Amino acid sequence: MRRFPLIAALALATALSSPALADEAPAPVAAPQVAPQPAPKLVLAISVDQFSADLFAQYRRHYTGGLKRLQEGAVFPSGYQSHAATETCPGHSTLLTGTHPARNGIIANNWFDPGIARADKRIYCSEDLSDPASTSRDPVVSASLLKVPTLGEWMKRANPASRNVAVSAKDRAVVMMGGHQIDAGYWWKGSAFVTFKGRELSPAVQAQNAAVAKVLKSGAPALNPRPWCGAQDRAIAVGKSTVGTGRFKLEPGAKGDALRISPRMDQATAELAIRLVDEMKLGQGAAPDLLSVSLSATDYIGHAVGNEGVEMCIQMAEVDAAIGKLLAHLDARGIDYAVVLSADHGGLDAPERSNQQALPAAVRVDDALRPDRLAKAITARTGISAKQGPLLYADGASGDFYVNRGLSAQEKDRVIDALVSIARAHPQVAAVYTNGELARMPMPRANAQDWSILDRVRASFDAERSGDVLILLDRAVTPIPEPMPGAYIATHGSVYDYDRRVPMLFWRKGLTPFEQGAPVETVDIAPTLAALVGVKTPDGTWDGRCLDLDGGERDTCAVK
Repeated sequence: MRRFPLIAALALATALSSPALADEAPAPVAAPQVAPQPAPKLVLAISVDQFSADLFAQYRRHYTGGLKRLQEGAVFPSGYQSHAATETCPGHSTLLTGTHPARNGIIANNWFDPGIARADKRIYCSEDLSDPASTSRDPVVSASLLKVPTLGEWMKRANPASRNVAVSAKDRAVVMMGGHQIDAGYWWKGSAFVTFKGRELSPAVQAQNAAVAKVLKSGAPALNPRPWCGAQDRAIAVGKSTVGTGRFKLEPGAKGDALRISPRMDQATAELAIRLVDEMKLGQGAAPDLLSVSLSATDYIGHAVGNEGVEMCIQMAEVDAAIGKLLAHLDARGIDYAVVLSADHGGLDAPERSNQQALPAAVRVDDALRPDRLAKAITARTGISAKQGPLLYADGASGDFYVNRGLSAQEKDRVIDALVSIARAHPQVAAVYTNGELARMPMPRANAQDWSILDRVRASFDAERSGDVLILLDRAVTPIPEPMPGAYIATHGSVYDYDRRVPMLFWRKGLTPFEQGAPVETVDIAPTLAALVGVKTPDGTWDGRCLDLDGGERDTCAVK
């Protein structure tokens, strides 16, 4: 990533092209001495949930706020969430741990343990299994399932005075970016921001909750699209619903979900981050602080109405403004800060709209691939059924499938063989792997852009937590059957680049702007930031590598 200094290049070109100097040795040109830049006082790590590289490319010329500012730094438009499990929890787990899910243990938003006592056997990625009050649907939130430290924890080990703060609409984003040692962590639940069990809400959070409650009570006007949203402003029928023309008007007395599935969720999250900067005096202490802000509305909107309608066009302008407001506040406080922005995954639009645009092969998943339908097909083929509970545990038609532990070893093997055979024969299935096959595979070492599907799956595989069988759907197959009104119509989670590729933007005052089109990985973010704040870690800490953010002017990857 180093670039040859422009002055030296011009001097060399002049010497070689001048006949009068052809026989004379050129005088050596001393490289300019660049003083090392001190560590920033605050690292601001922003995740825009479901912000694909495709969305960034589509809208980047229209940004006028924070996302415009960040494009004036180091821009990596082709970052990879290189693993297969392109969901919120695994994606956020890579951003500040610098490790793939295969190493940090976060293989999905939910996985199953057929041997666990609870009836549904489901485990939520950010729950405390040791607390009897926790369930997968209403978890006691904790980082106990994350197997590695985050950057914020490494910073606190280097200097206990560093603060590690995280905010989001999603608890799993807070946990996966903050880790086990979070000085303050807040997320949205119901109609307000909440925190970890046993902790109190600070005055800043109480004030933000009061502000949100006022908006919910009084309502808010529609958000008008910018002039460049015209092409997206058209109605699309999806099942029994229509999407593509929404304006996010908030009726008086609205419930929390109406705010959550709108750009106002990101506004509230950014406003809370601003209040916490002032309350905790982040970036103003003796040691560098880390503030993680995950903005979730792009994901909620993408699921609810797809990512190519006027609703997403409005959201792209509003999230740009929310980020700009946060950066302007840090500027006003005179804080020396550095920013990284990326995403946990991308997303795929609703097939009903995709088929009118660029993906004529986009379809919804066949009901025959539902776990209960596959279980019936296996029973019909083998005669095996479970005495208690379902034969198969799974979250849907793709991903990890777990066999009921009440079966004998021989029965389990027969069920796995039948499941593999049935799934591989289905035209919507791209690949099927067993746990044993994946356990024998080494971790991939090549560039993530060139990884095979098997490589991508291996980077998400944990022998203890992954299923007995993994089923992957074909490209542009949405793993949501015919949607019901009010339900998700679009999603992510595939092994394909529309879900894997995300932007990675770094900014700091004085940073030389440049854009690097070569692929990088989100696991490169943590080692890059660690070098920036001067935190040394043991060899082998990261799966990623440090990215030189100064284009060769100074070695930003050398930890002093």
